[in-house]
Amino acid sequence: MPDISIEHQLQDLPDHFPVEVLMQSQPGKANAWSGEQWQAVGVMARQSAIALEPSVRLVHEDGDIKTYLYSGFAIHLHIDECESYYYNLMAPQPCCYVIAQSDEAGRPVPFQISMSSDEANAHLECDDLVFVTDVSPELYRWTEAFVLMHYSAEKRRKRKRDDWKEQQPSGVNS
Repeated sequence: MPDISIEHQLQDLPDHFPVEVLMQSQPGKANAWSGEQWQAVGVMARQSAIALEPSVRLVHEDGDIKTYLYSGFAIHLHIDECESYYYNLMAPQPCCYVIAQSDEAGRPVPFQISMSSDEANAHLECDDLVFVTDVSPELYRWTEAFVLMHYSAEKRRKRKRDDWKEQQPSGVNS
């Protein structure tokens, strides 16, 4: 009978997760001069684990709304980010972060996908674009398994208060 324990499954955990990103553009609604508005529609598991060159193709067009598929990405998890992954997974709405930079035409071009809010915030501070999307079930389970294997929350300890009376210099009135 094959070993189906969680420990066995965790040992076979891959170090990266191949994904594709769906991005959608539509005309800005604020005024006639605002450009396109972009949003990440989803991050999906790629069927093939074979590394692909980054590419983009139009997959759907409905009037002014266009949906593009960006391929060639893989999410890599890092042990030092486990706490951020843990809090992301425990959030009421876990999310995936699509990190992008604008091209010459002002369109976002994703270059990294992350499960870490800390990493996403660091990119925001560097003026990169960060889009938030829901986490697919496969990606959630993979990240959860990684966190189970590598993270244990530190137990919170009460700090001992200093006795301020003992620290007063002599000769000070109480």
